[in-house]
Amino acid sequence: MYRFFVREDQIGEETITIYGADVNHIKNVLRMRVGEELLISASTEKEYHCKISELSKEEVICEITDIDGESKELPSKIYLFQGLPKSEKMELIIQKAVELGAFAIVPVEMKRCVVKLEEKKKDTRQKRWQAIAESAAKQAKRSIIPEVMPVMTYKQALAFAKQLDVILLPYEEAENMQMTRDVFSAIKKGQSIGIFIGPEGGFAPSEVEDAVAAQAKSITLGKRILRTETAGMTVLSILMYLLEE
Repeated sequence: MYRFFVREDQIGEETITIYGADVNHIKNVLRMRVGEELLISASTEKEYHCKISELSKEEVICEITDIDGESKELPSKIYLFQGLPKSEKMELIIQKAVELGAFAIVPVEMKRCVVKLEEKKKDTRQKRWQAIAESAAKQAKRSIIPEVMPVMTYKQALAFAKQLDVILLPYEEAENMQMTRDVFSAIKKGQSIGIFIGPEGGFAPSEVEDAVAAQAKSITLGKRILRTETAGMTVLSILMYLLEE
């Protein structure tokens, strides 16, 4: 069943009105007709089962047939703090992070980032990344669209992460797999989690020290060195396995 996202003000007591680019997608790409069913989500985890009742050039009106279907969200909010990689890698990371259940993705400028975004390009890049997140959320049938937040400095990212319950820092020089297992085992459903992933050049030693000072837990992902686009997906996969209800 296809899923679409709307704003709260598009939801009425008995119907939901879809307009904008999704109208063309429903009518001309998916070729949906009156009577066909779809799922609609807003900014909350509430899910609406709907049936198309009217189709016009400007809008699609859907009759609400059921509310609060099974949520597709993990019981914990997971923030992926991703050191800025090359643009095509960032797009892949966002897509896969959304599929794996991340609540938000935070692009972070770090000392060893190969990419240095010009200030005037940050807004344009963020809009592009957010569109990728929305597309991935629809494909994965998420109940929400994860936010791709504005690019942060490393200092800003750590300050933001301090409000979370758990901060994980996969680091190539970390050792002791049993300690890593213990860290994952101690995470409880409902806790907010931050994952810090270094860019292609990895973390600078001072960044690791700053993260540990902010109560981040340095963990190992094994004896092999993972690429930046693989490390975050590995941690998200482990968390999804542990937290999925």
